[in-house]
Amino acid sequence: MFKAICRAAGLPEPMPEFMFCERKWRFDWAWPTERIALEVEGGAWTGGRHTRGKGFLGDIEKYNRAQLDGWMVLRVIPGRLVTHGVDLVIAARRERAKAAA
Repeated sequence: MFKAICRAAGLPEPMPEFMFCERKWRFDWAWPTERIALEVEGGAWTGGRHTRGKGFLGDIEKYNRAQLDGWMVLRVIPGRLVTHGVDLVIAARRERAKAAA
């Protein structure tokens, strides 16, 4: 469904579960040619993996490596994937285009 929403918004189709950094990590959704990733951070209010010690530290390592490799990593919670995720990616593509000009 998210792919179809992206297409309807005029975005290129995202790649789900995209592996990066020699297949050490994966992004939930990625636009590899533009080096834009969208992470869906679940469990914010339920003590999920992203908010517990080991998972939180792993995410820090992953996001820092992505940044150093030139990725723009955007983050949303599951309930806002459709409403905010697409807008964030559109804004990120706009910023990347401005920087390249």
